This record gives sequence, structure tokens and C-alpha cells, in this order.
Amino acid sequence: MKAKFVKTVLLLSICGFLLLTAGCGKVTKENYDKLEVGQDYDEVVQILGKADECSATLGIKNCRWGNDDKQISVKFAGNKAILFSSKGL
Repeated sequence: MKAKFVKTVLLLSICGFLLLTAGCGKVTKENYDKLEVGQDYDEVVQILGKADECSATLGIKNCRWGNDDKQISVKFAGNKAILFSSKGL
């Protein structure tokens, strides 16, 4: 009986943590406002976390954080941010 109670409390704690952190993503207006032209990729990752998607063509790297409804996109040239945009913030 005691083991079942401990498992239930643990499961509820994990679910609560996941619910709390789900709304605390890094794709926010506040973090978007921290982006600056000239920041390198690692600086942007410190602000936004790991990119959800990146692609590169002819030395230009395009990275996206977020989903179709709420996202931040950053273009890099030579590992430096040259352009950024947002949607749904």
C-alpha cells in the first residue's frame, strides 16, 4: 500500500512539473527582444535553447525555434546572426 502511494505521488509530481514547464518555453517576446545582429549561434542558443530545425544553403544557415503558430527564425552567415523574425509572439 505504501509503495502504491509513493508511486502515485511521484507520478503526480512529474505531471505537475511537466505542466508547469510546458508553458515556460523560450520562444517568447522577451527572448526575441534579446536577439541582436552579430550574435553568434552559441549566444542565440543560450537565449532560445537548441533549435527545433536548421538548414544551410550557400553559407547561410536558417534556424527555427518553436512551431507553426509561435516561432522565432534566425538567419546566420559565418556563424553570426544577420536577420531574425518572429510569428505569433
